[in-house]
Amino acid sequence: MIFLSEAEVRELLDLDELVDALADAHRELSAGEASMPPRIAALVQEREGLLGVMPSYLPSAGLACKLVTLFPQNTDRHTHQAVIVVFDPENGTPLALMDGTYITATRTAAGSALATRLLAREDAQVLALLGTGVQARSHVRALPRVRAFAEIRIAGRDRARAEALAEEIGPHARAVGSYEEAIRNADVVAATTHSTDPIVRREWLSPGVHVNSVGLNPTGREVDEQTVADALLVVESRESALAPPPAGAPELVGISPAHVHAELGELVAGTRPGRSSRDEITLYKSVGVAVQDIAAAALVLAAAKGRSMGRAIELEELT
Repeated sequence: MIFLSEAEVRELLDLDELVDALADAHRELSAGEASMPPRIAALVQEREGLLGVMPSYLPSAGLACKLVTLFPQNTDRHTHQAVIVVFDPENGTPLALMDGTYITATRTAAGSALATRLLAREDAQVLALLGTGVQARSHVRALPRVRAFAEIRIAGRDRARAEALAEEIGPHARAVGSYEEAIRNADVVAATTHSTDPIVRREWLSPGVHVNSVGLNPTGREVDEQTVADALLVVESRESALAPPPAGAPELVGISPAHVHAELGELVAGTRPGRSSRDEITLYKSVGVAVQDIAAAALVLAAAKGRSMGRAIELEELT
């Protein structure tokens, strides 16, 4: 069994390869070729936290399970922390134990990049980045790989953190004073917060905008009801997205399956159309699904074997 640290996972996981791997993974998922039950979670009410369990089998990538915690009150460490165990699909033998924290952040942003590639207008120029944490940083690495943004506007609860992130990104990024200021006239929106109150509101959205929303807080919603009602809605998996929270999206509670236009895999495969007009508003509401984790873990494990990285361990050493 191989152990891979977060530093090793960071070195081994190629973001461009991951976007393409997620396209394949979602195609398999929507075709019914994957086994992926909805996430289950144990809640830690006094900390607004949870421990999620996310197993999956993907014919092209293998068999794995992620254990992930979400503690939105954390200030001294990541709000999301995770480990992933990869198993041999032939006999069930554990093959690898790897850090899942970096994978979680990166595969989430890669999913948004895939959705943006499929749904955003080709001439998108302005990105509104909502949030200043780990997911904001992973999204600002991923989204410019699929669209050439001339301007990135950053908004968060803390203006100083937004300004610091803008300085990190470079001269085409700037902090703004509110979520509304970031969103108005933007071509692509990336909402990456733990907000319990909507920070994406329909009246702020311009015609033709594409919205990615990856924030998940079981006690609230990041996107308002009118945006969900008016937008062309795309999800990773209908079953997962429409499940009750914490597995599903709070924004989609009570939404009819018929209102979901497509899964990502259906857009990739061409079995459902994407944007129908230049002025159509599109919304990708992500809850994070396990096939994304196994697709990323498979890339990491293959790269580790090719470069002879990782530490061999025996389970007896851990008991």
